[in-house]
Formats: sequence, C-alpha cells, structure tokens
Amino acid sequence: MNYLRTAILLAGLTALFMAIGYLIGGQSGLLIALVIAAATNLFSYWNSDKIVLRMQDAHEVDERTAPDLVRLVRELAQRAGIPMPRVYLMDNAQPNAFATGRNPANAAVAVTSGLTQMLSRDEIAGVIAHELAHIKSHDTLTMTITATIAGAISMLAQFSMFGGHRDSNSGLGTIGTLAMLILGPIAAMIVQMAISRTREYAADDLGARICGQPMWLASALAKIDNAAHQVPNMEAERNPATAHMFIINPLSGHGMDNLFTTHPSTENRIAALQQLAAEMGAQGGMPSVNARDNYPRRSPWGRPTASRGPWG
Repeated sequence: MNYLRTAILLAGLTALFMAIGYLIGGQSGLLIALVIAAATNLFSYWNSDKIVLRMQDAHEVDERTAPDLVRLVRELAQRAGIPMPRVYLMDNAQPNAFATGRNPANAAVAVTSGLTQMLSRDEIAGVIAHELAHIKSHDTLTMTITATIAGAISMLAQFSMFGGHRDSNSGLGTIGTLAMLILGPIAAMIVQMAISRTREYAADDLGARICGQPMWLASALAKIDNAAHQVPNMEAERNPATAHMFIINPLSGHGMDNLFTTHPSTENRIAALQQLAAEMGAQGGMPSVNARDNYPRRSPWGRPTASRGPWG
C-alpha cells in the first residue's frame, strides 16, 4: 500500500483548505484555516467512529443479539491478526458495510440489515474481511479525516459566497469568489476520490487473503453494486461526505454525487479479484468459513427466521 501517496494527498487536501482560507481572508484567513484544519484533524482522530456511526443510525450488537454475525467477525479478526472490533447493525434495506475507528484497538465494523438478508454467509464473510483489511491497514482513520476536511472545504467555500473578510493582499474579486465556490469542493472531491480508490483496491486484495477466497468478495461486490442502484440509503444521501467509507458507493447517483465517484469501477475490482483467485489457485466451489454450518439459522438479531438466508 502506498502510504507516501496517501500522505501527499492528505497534505494536498489540507493545503487546499488553507489556500481557500487565504483567498477569503488573506494571511489572517490562512492562519485561521490552519488552526481549523488542525482542530478538525484532532477532533476526527478521537471522535471519528462515534460521529460516523451516529450519522448512519447504527446500533451495537453482541453475541446475545446477533450471535452468528459477531462470531463471524471474531473469527475473521483472528485470521487478520487484529483485535476484535465492535460490531454494529444499521436498519437499512440497502446491502452495504463500512469500518471506522482511529486504530485497530478502537475500531468498529457496521453492516446493514440489507446485507445480512441479501447475501450468503460466504459473501458476508468476504465483505467483513474487506472491512477488517481497512482496519488492519489503518485506512479508517485516513478516510474519516479525509471526509471531515472535504466537508470543511465545502463549508468554507460556501462562506466565501458571502464575501468573508478579505484584506488587500488577497486579490479575490467577485469572479474569483464564484470560481472558488465551484472549484474548491470539486478539487476536494477529486483528492478524496484518489485516496479512496487507492485504498479500495488494496483492501479488496488483503480482504480476499484474510478470508482465503477472493470470489466470495467478488460475488458480494456484484450483488451490492446491483442493489445499491435500486435501494436508496437515505442516511448516506443526507451525509454524502461519508459515502467513500462504504464498500460500495451508497449514493443513488441522481445528482452531482455521481460525477466524481469515490469508488473504483466494480467491474475492475471484480476482475482484480478474479485474477487474484487464479493466482491463489482458488477452487470453483466456495466452502463456508466454519466447517460447522448446520447450526440453527438465525437472523442478525438472533431470532429464528423462516426464510433461508445467510443467517436465517
């Protein structure tokens, strides 16, 4: 994984935030933007998981309320060599998932109810392994800070529309203000997109190695991508800055959000996983994560269910 490239991109995002501050308020604006950027990064470091989980209306589960899901996460975390993360469920029909937290010791994995209902157990294992790969590689902190700064840039650019407090050295006129209002958030989205795309390919590769079957994840990506275009995720639509944290873009794409997607092409991701499967000599059949697969089926909330899905 190219940490240097990610560090450069994050530095560029912070520099963009400071540049907009300078255009709005000259040297004073630059210093204020620097302070805000530092405070934003510090706040995100300590509170990123709580913020994102609250925004997505996720609730924590345990072995009593979602035994199969929690056991699966624990087994894959052991395979990944990381501490057991907290497990959350989102009452959302769209199949999707994300991970958050400042480090592996303070991480969380969140999946939607739609994911547990639409995917097979092996496919869910592939998705969770992908999210654990993000945790193992410390991607969750990077992506959350990126989302926070990108959101701050958008707000700062909108503030410039009201004129701000510019000194004589800023040289920002009406045309410049309008240009910054449009180009500032777009530039932030491009940097955010570059960071996320780099991370997604790496997490696919590591996640496939954690679960041992690249085609589990490939099959899950195909199903999630297809459903995401049909089933809306209203929490993500209300908070589009968090879209890049999900395994598949949760946004409908009806507006500007689809112009600068933060995720690489699902077809390209699947092709890369197929190549990895060939290299690993993966078999066509996909055995379960646990050899014991005949226990009573349950829903993610631990209640028996009549339909036969990954948990029920």
